[in-house]
Amino acid sequence: MKIAVASEGKYVSGHFGHCEGFTTYEVKEGEALNKSFTANPGHRPGFLPVFLKDLGVDVIIAGGMGETAQQLFVQNGIEVFVGSEGLCDDIIQKYIIGGLKSTGSVCREHKHEGNCNG
Repeated sequence: MKIAVASEGKYVSGHFGHCEGFTTYEVKEGEALNKSFTANPGHRPGFLPVFLKDLGVDVIIAGGMGETAQQLFVQNGIEVFVGSEGLCDDIIQKYIIGGLKSTGSVCREHKHEGNCNG
């Protein structure tokens, strides 16, 4: 399984579309194996869900995300977790043990530059 975390450095980004990039983790048998970083290629309507699907991502984790993006991820077979904050590595461990819950929160304000937390 491949999990992408919208990230700003070591931390979960408040809004996936304006994040610095995606920290991806290969998770197998309850353990995070490989970790890598892919720079955000740019925020364009409908692009990032397909971009991450092409990278083989099964799960996306972010602080906040627009409703359309959430729907597009689901349509691409990618599970969405929003409302996360903190260190990416900590969030992945929480996911692995089944403790990560999505708040389902939707970003509606897009005048910000990554300041959305849900």
